[in-house]
Amino acid sequence: MTLRHVAVGVDGSVVAVRALDWATEEALRRGTALRIVYAVTDRDEAGPVLASAAARVHERRPGLPVETRAVEDGTVRAMARESERAVLTVVGTRGLGGVTGLLVGSVSLRLAAHTRGPLLVVRGDHPCAGGREVLLGLEGDADADAAAYAFEEAGRRGTRLRVLHSATHRHITPEPTSPVAVTSLDRQRKACDDRAEEAVARFGIARPRQEYPEVDVDSRAVRTGLAHALLAATRGAGVVVIGAHHRAGRLGLVAHTLLHHSHCPVVLVPTA
Repeated sequence: MTLRHVAVGVDGSVVAVRALDWATEEALRRGTALRIVYAVTDRDEAGPVLASAAARVHERRPGLPVETRAVEDGTVRAMARESERAVLTVVGTRGLGGVTGLLVGSVSLRLAAHTRGPLLVVRGDHPCAGGREVLLGLEGDADADAAAYAFEEAGRRGTRLRVLHSATHRHITPEPTSPVAVTSLDRQRKACDDRAEEAVARFGIARPRQEYPEVDVDSRAVRTGLAHALLAATRGAGVVVIGAHHRAGRLGLVAHTLLHHSHCPVVLVPTA
């Protein structure tokens, strides 16, 4: 019987080694095995890289069950298949301005657009361990699985969950020409909009909040662009969780922005 496992893609690069270290800690945190995968054109090429990766894991975490696998296929197809069976799939990238290692250019975006389970893309310089908060970006009702994942992750880490929710009700007051232009009706409408936005955010996380009452949650509606608000918040986060919205095989603006510029690792959870 196949053990529950975290899958990680390696290729011998420094970037892939960092992904391996992250995957090792993720498997340890979840109490699962670790599967190390190398997608190659010839299986004979994979031996030294896989052996080195396994040795590194055994040295750092001696009791962690490790499996190595060489796959004769492209990286995207191989890791997409792995994501179907793994509790989490981990890959590494440097993002824009010098992408090397396992993911190059559009490969990272294509893998993110085809993942069949939670995908962690290692970005930023934060260490694997630490008490940094979990950040969750909610674009709409379709992100229920991402919300559930984020609550579970915050519970595993014992940290606060910060939720940024795209505001669905907006009221823009024209710039007043005189001090009396802003009427009490304007203020009432804005207050009503604010309450509606807060209610939407609370509704989006209501179920996982009941399942994880121990998780401290800070939930806020975002009136400006959600992508840029999340990007700024990643400076203080340990990991950011978002839904992987696939539109004609492509990801949305939020995913693109975070995969290219996030200051911390990004977890994409496929939407229903």
